[in-house]
Amino acid sequence: MIVPVILAGGSGTRLWPLSRRLYPKQLINLVDTKTMLQSTLLRLDNFPDVAGPVIICNETHRFMVAEQIREIGIPSALIILEPVGRNTAPAVALAALRAVSAEEDPILLVLPADHFIANPTIFHSALKAGLRFAEQGRLITFGIVPNAPETGYGYIRTGAPISCPSEQPMKNRINSINQCPSNSPSVFPVVSTIEEFVEKPDRKTAERYVASGNYFWNSGIFMFQASRVLTEMKIHVPDIVTACQTALSKGKKDLDFFRLDPSSFSACPSDSIDYAIMEKTGNGAMVPLDAGWNDLGSWEALWQVGRKDAQDNVLKGDVVIEDVKNSYLHGTDRLIAAVGLENHIVVETSDAILISPRERVQDVKRLVDQLTKQDRIETLSHRKDYRPWGCNESIDAAERFQVKRVTVKPGAKISLQKHFHRAEHWIVVKGTARVTKDSEQFILREDQSTYIPVGTSHRLENPGKIPLELIEVRSGSYLGEDDIVRMDDVYGRSDNQDLQTKTPKKQNKKKTIRPT
Repeated sequence: MIVPVILAGGSGTRLWPLSRRLYPKQLINLVDTKTMLQSTLLRLDNFPDVAGPVIICNETHRFMVAEQIREIGIPSALIILEPVGRNTAPAVALAALRAVSAEEDPILLVLPADHFIANPTIFHSALKAGLRFAEQGRLITFGIVPNAPETGYGYIRTGAPISCPSEQPMKNRINSINQCPSNSPSVFPVVSTIEEFVEKPDRKTAERYVASGNYFWNSGIFMFQASRVLTEMKIHVPDIVTACQTALSKGKKDLDFFRLDPSSFSACPSDSIDYAIMEKTGNGAMVPLDAGWNDLGSWEALWQVGRKDAQDNVLKGDVVIEDVKNSYLHGTDRLIAAVGLENHIVVETSDAILISPRERVQDVKRLVDQLTKQDRIETLSHRKDYRPWGCNESIDAAERFQVKRVTVKPGAKISLQKHFHRAEHWIVVKGTARVTKDSEQFILREDQSTYIPVGTSHRLENPGKIPLELIEVRSGSYLGEDDIVRMDDVYGRSDNQDLQTKTPKKQNKKKTIRPT
């Protein structure tokens, strides 16, 4: 049995302004109609003997992750919530500990949630080659066949080809593998030993690596038996295993999630699986992968994989161009009109616009660092804020008021709550609302409204079969999301847990930056 382990943390700051800390790139549909997380899971369709995935993510993203999994019909996923990020080695340890606690000892397939692979068939062939060796105790990594001297990736230097494992019976046998991978290079890639992992090189060194034919990009994709990787981790990083064991034993189930013990996991050392295990083990092996892989780490990467017009432009959204070449233009809310651009990136969202030459897109992170130091909310979230019950979107804001469009999914409800600094006025524009105000409960239909005074306990529910949409007008001396007291919540949130933002310290002088 193969258990996919999906690493769904990370913030993707180089893809700002589309990717935000609370809505990162793995949860966005960057290439097609599916999000990166959904595409990663669907990439394993039709691969034999794949069990339900283990998804490891930031607890702030948990409801978006659960909703995206539900949309593609994967009911048996285990979602482990990290209270803090601790890199890939602890994530792998968590998945392995959970896997070997059951009766079986599966093969773990570790996949970052934000990679693009153009050819799933070749990807499957590489997985089958790695599987045979993983079942014999090898720790497999997948090296990307380089097509350019890329300086933004780490590299793997390979050694000698590895002989095919013996044809002894294997408990996780895949019937479609009838021939030894290393004896069938036209079907399976040749598996090799690993000589060393190399940090990101300079240009001249990268050119030498690619010319040699012995170096591959480090993909961050791994495959190994759960018990085998745990044995290696107990030898090389026992403190990580101990911390993860404690975080799991003290953790608890929370609705559809497993919540790690915060203090135990926070004490866990932060390390990558490359440094912790793969660089130290004597049982590592590399499978070459040439399937149109891209980690989509920048806007340049999205231009590379996107469908281009006759002038090599990639256009997304409402875009009109004249004499534009070799550029990437992405609009989400408004029309983008461009004249005379060449080799540029233009990305528009409802609250920010990015313009950059293509060769400077790696410097977007510097912009995000500046905005973060200024406490700008644009680095944190979009105007549309996703919640377990639906979403709300900021329409307008000023010194003492804020206007939002609120959407509640059928059968969903917000928490029973009250505020000490703001009042709210709700106007239903679509669907039916069940409203609770203190001890009173009543129904509102389209074009009806109600007023929620400061300090009044209240709840909004959608008892209907279509989404409920309403306009919410907030007024008061303080409009931040942390002005909330939850008295009951079907999603298990406490007062300030899972609140997306507080009002930023520094605000736009012309207009109050929205709280969400």
